[in-house]
Amino acid sequence: MLRFMPVGDSMTIGSAGEHTWRYRMWQHLRATYGGPFRIVGPRETLYDQATGSPDSYEYADPEFPRAHLAGWGEGWLHMAPLIRESVRAQRADVLLVSLGLIDLGFYTNAVQTAGNVRVFVEEARAANPRVRMVLLPVIPNVRARDDAPFAAEVAAFNELLAKTAADLDEPRSPLLLASPPPSYDFDFDTYDGTHPNATGEHKIAESFAEAMHQSWDLGEPYSAVSA
Repeated sequence: MLRFMPVGDSMTIGSAGEHTWRYRMWQHLRATYGGPFRIVGPRETLYDQATGSPDSYEYADPEFPRAHLAGWGEGWLHMAPLIRESVRAQRADVLLVSLGLIDLGFYTNAVQTAGNVRVFVEEARAANPRVRMVLLPVIPNVRARDDAPFAAEVAAFNELLAKTAADLDEPRSPLLLASPPPSYDFDFDTYDGTHPNATGEHKIAESFAEAMHQSWDLGEPYSAVSA
């Protein structure tokens, strides 16, 4: 039984009424992964933008494994202290991680954020020395178009993330850097310049799926499954 845990910020937890890229990944794995698997995590809810709380279960399709470790406004800074216990308790084998935008936007610069990536990896491995991790670079949002210093921090962090993944990769606990969705366009693939709509969800799921297929021969090439 392979246990996948999605880890992320608002783009991963999603909002009330959405499918989320987690759902798209589950569909893909269900269709292409040849063995038993589970989606795991200590949380299940969506964020409710009406109340400003992560307490909604109003998924567009509630009939899927909703477990995750994601939070609206949470980044590497917030997840690093949580990941050891989450991996241990959930017995996670593969972490699908999409973090960094919120860190760079509000909390830490590129160098500091990369330092928190290292802490995160160390903590995850402390719980499971054989845990595998797929890291998605930060996908620039609409702010990067109008805020040059922020755009520079995003670019700098993505370079540091690639170096960190290469430095910390090891055979028993592979660390895989996914490719950003090549055709991702925040004017077309989001509903507000940041958060993915249906096409954006598929493209994020595809980045994770293609990385695992190409590097680990896990599953098959991504094919979007209709909701």
